Amino acid sequence: MTLTSEQEAIRDLARRLANEEIAPKARQIDETSTFDRALHRRLGELGFLGMTAPAEYGGSDSDTVTWCMVVEEIAKASSAVANGVTLTESMVHYLVAMGTEEQKKKYLPRLASGESLCSFCLTEPNAGSDAASLATTATIDGDDVILNGQKMWISGALVADFFIVVATVDKSQRSKGVRTYIVERGTSGLSFGEKLDLMGIRGFATAPVFFDNCTISKSQQLGGEEGFRAVMHGLDGAGRLGAAAMAVGVAQAAMDVALKYSLEREQFRQPIFDFQSVQFMLADMAIEIEAARLLVHKAAALRDANKAFSFATSLAKTFAGDMCMRNVTNAMQVFGGYCYSKEYPIERLFRDAKIHQIWDGTNQVQRMIIARHLKKEAA
Repeated sequence: MTLTSEQEAIRDLARRLANEEIAPKARQIDETSTFDRALHRRLGELGFLGMTAPAEYGGSDSDTVTWCMVVEEIAKASSAVANGVTLTESMVHYLVAMGTEEQKKKYLPRLASGESLCSFCLTEPNAGSDAASLATTATIDGDDVILNGQKMWISGALVADFFIVVATVDKSQRSKGVRTYIVERGTSGLSFGEKLDLMGIRGFATAPVFFDNCTISKSQQLGGEEGFRAVMHGLDGAGRLGAAAMAVGVAQAAMDVALKYSLEREQFRQPIFDFQSVQFMLADMAIEIEAARLLVHKAAALRDANKAFSFATSLAKTFAGDMCMRNVTNAMQVFGGYCYSKEYPIERLFRDAKIHQIWDGTNQVQRMIIARHLKKEAA
């Protein structure tokens, strides 16, 4: 795939930002589990938040391929910071696709600039992969909507300024009863649990979110009756594609530090890189990372061309997530015992890698989607 000069320039800008401004803070963000709002605003200043949003709403009118390259570069430096990029892009997608003109003008410029952060309240204690089994309810009361329920694993919950909440107006209707709403921080009945002490992707204020007779105006509904379909479409796009691009970035970072270490570390009077077993491990990493990157870019290109991209996205997300976990593990093997020391970033990369097989639809669920597509094509 050939990149345009503009795409290369944007990628290089993201790489410089990652190396010069994000990487030096990555360890501190991880160890303190603290969201760096100034760094998030810096991303907005450079146009890396809400990249695919129309320029009239503060976006960059960028293509998805370019956005995926930016996510990869930032993830190489810090998964926590990259998570802010992918989350924002997902929220931008929902607002562009389903929002009223008033909602777009109110929220999109704030997201694109980094002034505000929006969290996505979908996952619940008993509703993960089976998103249609939501227990959070939305009860219509005249011109109001009353929300009741609990959300879990909500990225950015403790720092977000508003929330896109997925709830059901009728549990018996399963997916057909799903609706989405915008809830502002400070709304009565909205509260939060303690910050979760996560293994990886630390520094993004992840916490449970509670709705106890949380009353909002019906005008804060996002989209119409096709709530579940819109949610799934959003997960295919910025959600799963972003996760796949992040996985490529984490794997690339792991290979980079493993290669550097193998050239410096000597055993038996020679760099360990000179041993064929180490060379083959690094070669396999390079092969798989490039393959994953191409899958991501193909899915992104299909989305940009307004062609069906769900199948391609599941392929990319599954392969990239599994590849990331496998190759970061192999990179740790190159480090030997030193991989257990926080002195080297490989320890943090290992903790950040696992989530890519889990979030935005587990890789087992992705394989179900892939298999259904194969059956449909064979019919």
